[in-house]
Amino acid sequence: MAPSWRDLVADKKRRQLESIPKDWIIPVPGKDVLDVTRVPSTCGLLSATELQITETKDVDVLLAKLASGHWSAVEVTTAFCKRAVVAHQLVNCLTEILIDRALARAAELDEHLKTTGKPVGPLHGLPVSLKDQFHVKGVETTMGYASWVGRVAERDSAMVELLLQAGAIPYVKTNVPQTLLWVETMNLVFGRTVNPYNRSLTAGGSSGGEGALIALHGSALGVATDHAGSIIIPATFNGLYGLKASSGRLPYYGAATSLSGQEASIYALGPISSSLSGLKTFMKALLGEQPWRKDPRVVRKKWNDEEYALADHGGGKHLCFAIMWHDGIVTPHPPIRRALELTKKALLEAGHLVIDWQPVNHHELGTILNHHWGAGSREDLLSATAATGEPLLSSLNPEDEQTGLPYFAATDGISAYELWQHHKTRTEMRKKYLDHWESTAPGTGTGRPVDAIICPGAASAAPPHGKNAYLNYTRVWNVLDRTTSAFPVTRVNLALDKKPAAHEFLSPLDKFYYELCKLPVSRLVLYFLFDALIIRADEPSVFENMPVGLQLVGQTLEEEAVIAMTEIVVAALRASQSRDK
Repeated sequence: MAPSWRDLVADKKRRQLESIPKDWIIPVPGKDVLDVTRVPSTCGLLSATELQITETKDVDVLLAKLASGHWSAVEVTTAFCKRAVVAHQLVNCLTEILIDRALARAAELDEHLKTTGKPVGPLHGLPVSLKDQFHVKGVETTMGYASWVGRVAERDSAMVELLLQAGAIPYVKTNVPQTLLWVETMNLVFGRTVNPYNRSLTAGGSSGGEGALIALHGSALGVATDHAGSIIIPATFNGLYGLKASSGRLPYYGAATSLSGQEASIYALGPISSSLSGLKTFMKALLGEQPWRKDPRVVRKKWNDEEYALADHGGGKHLCFAIMWHDGIVTPHPPIRRALELTKKALLEAGHLVIDWQPVNHHELGTILNHHWGAGSREDLLSATAATGEPLLSSLNPEDEQTGLPYFAATDGISAYELWQHHKTRTEMRKKYLDHWESTAPGTGTGRPVDAIICPGAASAAPPHGKNAYLNYTRVWNVLDRTTSAFPVTRVNLALDKKPAAHEFLSPLDKFYYELCKLPVSRLVLYFLFDALIIRADEPSVFENMPVGLQLVGQTLEEEAVIAMTEIVVAALRASQSRDK
């Protein structure tokens, strides 16, 4: 008789625990300790050098010290393995812990540097964390499904092959939600990943494991995927930098996924990092390894220094940014509004131009993605769990956990012809949005259309578990296939971030969001027409001191320019904040 899904989960959890060295187990603070960001540096497990290594936020500094031999790959890998294991004990962020093979790889890289005097590649010796979707040969990929426990990869994903070519060291894989299609990270195999700044709040999803790990400096650079905000949302919730490349710029081939074969809405990929330099370094390194030779979908487009120098944007001297204060559906919470105001002020002080952005058809764009997901997701999810009878989660609310079809799979499938009509609508909406962007040229003061949009990455800071944040601030850019970045701006400050008085609402959903309705996610089917996940917060104080980030939106396949413009925005913010001290 085949083992039950519960037996498979118990076995997997046992083996995961056995992969952690016993002398790396730390006393974990009680549940009443919400902010655990200081624990890795005070728990006593890491040496002074290991703390220095892991708290070096700038990826370029780490790589320079590895390439020079100042720190060996074994030293750096040991440090990040230790800190990742500590992070896991605090926030439950890991799925696979690959200490032995990572250290063996590090020793090989050290020997190569010693004998040749040259690093293996641009990422020589750098431990890189992987979202659980990415296959590592000889390692399991469960992707949050109990039914997938025991599935061992026969080969590396294309992304992993390229990372190895570039000299990186895969050392951990990180947690994801069951099905991937949630902006919370929880599954029946590994459980829930929590936010290290406040463990009662979400780390986001579906790359919540990456976000929580990197926030605790258990990784300096991780690789994630994005279908509706899965890079941007965890980055903003955890105070990090992220880049969602347009589809086709980075290799997805060989990675596990939900809705495999669905081509209406393609997953994007990108890095999450503790430093802005990590985004640029990752993209240059991966594109330098010619990913189009590993994945037939990847565009043959090398890293372009002219695009990074903003040749198409006036050289970056006087840019025009458009601020999207809201999306016409939901007004962002006061801390997000303040972050937008701080960014506008900083950009004006730096000599750039700022105008307002009028959103076009954002509700309809979000609805298109629902149609794409709903076209066959019921069959896909049921087939993924059929082998063991593992239940699907229809709610990630810890107070109201339910099983059954998730909201995005609760509708009947549609015919191929109906799907084609949605494809046509998406194409027309992409053209309409492009025309809207181009039409801004007369009002920018540069003679060009706006260079980039700056907008919320989410409507709030990280919400309580299961009260998942509204995701239309991110998923519209997936439908439009725009390159986007995430960057931190400030922290929630209740003295500054006052709830506004009741006002005219943008939509019924906006009113729900304003009132922070106490509605379990499982009841969202009642509000499916509004296309959102309602959050609950009993007290505004739950958000105190949480990271607040924003999103920068560029054009399709404009990764170099988006990174460069994000650097300009971040530099302006730092200069403005320094002046205001």
